[in-house]
Amino acid sequence: MPIPKPKPNEDKDKFVGRCVGNETMKKDYPDQKQRVAVCLGQTRKSAGGLFSSVLDILGFSLSYNDCSECGEVELVEASEIVPPSDSDYVDFGEETEEFVIPTQGKFQYVDPVTYEIYYFERRGNYKKDGRYLRYDGEAKASEYQGRKVTLNKPFRTPDGPKKFSVYVKNDKGNVVKVNFGDPNMKIKKNIPERRRSFRARHNCDNPGPKWKARYWSCKAW
Repeated sequence: MPIPKPKPNEDKDKFVGRCVGNETMKKDYPDQKQRVAVCLGQTRKSAGGLFSSVLDILGFSLSYNDCSECGEVELVEASEIVPPSDSDYVDFGEETEEFVIPTQGKFQYVDPVTYEIYYFERRGNYKKDGRYLRYDGEAKASEYQGRKVTLNKPFRTPDGPKKFSVYVKNDKGNVVKVNFGDPNMKIKKNIPERRRSFRARHNCDNPGPKWKARYWSCKAW
């Protein structure tokens, strides 16, 4: 059964109450907060009146920007930006931008666990995630100068933490890494009801800014 829709001239609070109490909705969305979010998405308007009080009691936020289910945002230093291989990039139809990674130094270090490479201005002892990085000699000029990464173009991340990541600029102009997509689940947007449900639950008609995981999760659906 499809998700209920508001009837012509139906009061918004009455519709949401009817939608939340729908027996099929209860089966499909046993978590009440999730059910409220789906029904609220059907109204495509801000909740008000008595229903707002109900949302406050439930502890449900009307802000979708920080959708923990969608993914997470990492603040990254220039030395932590690791350009993916061309084969890992996925075209989401976004306008892209080439970003030249600022030079951090010619001394090369490698993470002994992840094998990620870092560059520093001076030789020394450096740590990443509690591990000492291994000095790997002086890098060639081509390795530590002019490295580029494509912004606004997601890439697959088979080693996690999510299914995809994408480098974007935030509202302050800094490059951040957005991780999104459940690596243990297949997107089922080919099933119309699943797609409508996801997009309604996350208000994908207004997905928010590109530096939030919700934007990219909505793009995937």
